[in-house]
Amino acid sequence: MFLKKPKFWDQSKINLFSYLLLPLTFPVILNNWLLKYSNKKKYDIKTICVGNIYIGGTGKTSLSIKINKLLNKKKIKSCFIKKYHSNQIDEQKLLENNGKLFTSSKRLDAINHAMTDGYQVAILDDGLQDNSINCDLSFVCFNNLNWIGNGLTLPSGPLRENIENLKKYQHVFLIGNLENLENIKNYLFKINPNINIHEGKYIPLNIEDFDKKDRYLVFSGIGNHGTFLNMLKDYDLNITKDLEFPDHYKYTNRDLDKILKLSKDMNCKILTTEKDYLRLNKYKINKINYIKSDLKIIDEDKLISTIYELNANN
Repeated sequence: MFLKKPKFWDQSKINLFSYLLLPLTFPVILNNWLLKYSNKKKYDIKTICVGNIYIGGTGKTSLSIKINKLLNKKKIKSCFIKKYHSNQIDEQKLLENNGKLFTSSKRLDAINHAMTDGYQVAILDDGLQDNSINCDLSFVCFNNLNWIGNGLTLPSGPLRENIENLKKYQHVFLIGNLENLENIKNYLFKINPNINIHEGKYIPLNIEDFDKKDRYLVFSGIGNHGTFLNMLKDYDLNITKDLEFPDHYKYTNRDLDKILKLSKDMNCKILTTEKDYLRLNKYKINKINYIKSDLKIIDEDKLISTIYELNANN
């Protein structure tokens, strides 16, 4: 079953539903507290975790791909590690298209496979809350638009752990279209004055393929639909209609028929994300175009220095 995240999660004021769900947050809080006392394993292979506290849609996969490219430029043999989930085949395909991917129901098994194959660095797409792995370097990703939502822990809000836990992390990545940066930075520095803040901006790679004079119907089933829309609007595409589906949504032929009919009725061309496109079956797919995007690192030299230093400390 695919469910959209509740709208009250991203409201600045705490909603009545959030208050009603507060008792259910205590098991999550207790579990996070117990994780502090777990024995995390250190590996011979260097490990970089690209994770989040806000659940979904924070740009983890995009940043993982970017880090892999930077390591490859340095001739460092790196790979992706991802815990297998049957509803995340789109992300797995995206990673496989950009490097070597190891998946397993347990991340530690995937890491062991990577070590056997002689990889020097393992990039974990997700896994910040995994109590079995002591990563050498961790990046906590946030989407600038969603930020921390209402600031509450699941299920009252969208956070996997209390935002105050940023005191234990060294690196944060703010990803999106450079929205709301100063407010977020001020908030972060109040929690952890020594935290390193990195910034990333989504850049469409094939935007020139689409005529700005045309009208577009845009759909996506990702965790940051608003960020995708804002990127397109920044490049002056005429978005006449947009449809938001749940994250990792599995499209049916019926869904596609509705999208195709709506686009015909409105005289619009259809656009989606590359991740969504990878989830579509072959049904009338030739009538749907996708935006291929890249994550531009605003402070790339700083990031390069951080990850190269990790590999140098063997």
